[in-house]
Amino acid sequence: MTTITCIEDLRRLAEKRVPRMFYDYADSGSWTESTYRANETDFQSIRLRQRVAVNMENRSLRTSMAGQAVAMPVALAPTGLTGMQHADGEILAARAAEAFGIPFTLSTMSICSIEDVAAHTRAPFWFQVYMMRDRDFIERLIERARAANCSALMLTLDLQILGQRHKDIKNGLSAPPRPTLANLINLATKPRWCLGMLRTRRHGFGNIVGHAKGVGDLSSLASWTAEQFDPALSWADVEWLKQRWGGTLILKGVMDAEDARLAADSGADALVVSNHGGRQLDGAPSSIQALPAIVEAVGERIEVWMDGGIRSGQDVLKAVALGAKGTLIGRPFLYGLGALGEAGVTKCLDIIARELDLTMAFCGHTDIRQVDRGILIRC
Repeated sequence: MTTITCIEDLRRLAEKRVPRMFYDYADSGSWTESTYRANETDFQSIRLRQRVAVNMENRSLRTSMAGQAVAMPVALAPTGLTGMQHADGEILAARAAEAFGIPFTLSTMSICSIEDVAAHTRAPFWFQVYMMRDRDFIERLIERARAANCSALMLTLDLQILGQRHKDIKNGLSAPPRPTLANLINLATKPRWCLGMLRTRRHGFGNIVGHAKGVGDLSSLASWTAEQFDPALSWADVEWLKQRWGGTLILKGVMDAEDARLAADSGADALVVSNHGGRQLDGAPSSIQALPAIVEAVGERIEVWMDGGIRSGQDVLKAVALGAKGTLIGRPFLYGLGALGEAGVTKCLDIIARELDLTMAFCGHTDIRQVDRGILIRC
């Protein structure tokens, strides 16, 4: 663990230890992957203003996201098939986030169920939903989230239809993996992963199998999403969901200022500037490029967060400087999980917090809540 100093170290280790189809699922984009790459590279073009002879004592990263106190302005994003990066992955990630003092968001397309995570954590977590054609199933999900004491609901807006993800198609993505010759050969090279999976009963989509009508075995992610995800999603559906949930509501997947205004009008508590990690519309701008215009349009009316491309604490600081009140990370914690399980997620959070703390100090600030555009060099 002492030789791991950055998120890239965790990525390389995860690539060695996670079966190809699941590593590719986490670490790829749609079509040419131009937006996926831009999410990361556009952060690198933002320059920081270094200050000296400033008192750097008593620094604090503590703030709040949607009224919830957090150790730093970071939450774990909802990621599908997390439990295929490592056995019981959602449980392990939730425990690491809880211990660190940041929110964990469970995806509807998780391997461990809502009830699994609730049974292994004490702090409330967030639950992410999609708008599906089966509204009865959505209502049951909401009730399960409420029973599990989830403190916020996150609606993903940008997955009405599935983007074309070439690697997932070529790999024949499924959970659990089909016993094809190619898969068996690849699994033979991942003994740690296989041993972990042999020790758990959680191999399918825990929130769906046995809960959705007529679904006893969900082997294909693509076919079920094509059947159930509702392409007719509208702002009226957002209002429907808000009324049935009644609690904190976060809208994820906003990339346009006009959509941000509609999100603010909906009465949601926060929105996430996100292009789904570059896995939906290839050719869309990066999240960090879209962030400033959205903050300018609605930043006084609704909390604006962002995700996509964050690979360091410096990236978190740049997002905060551009107006984000919080950030979500997906791939970084998945790398940590795939590399080292719960300890890897903790290592990921330690790295980001240390980088965020040091960079904030070099930029002349001691309180993350006071950071603004003044730390950036205008090019």
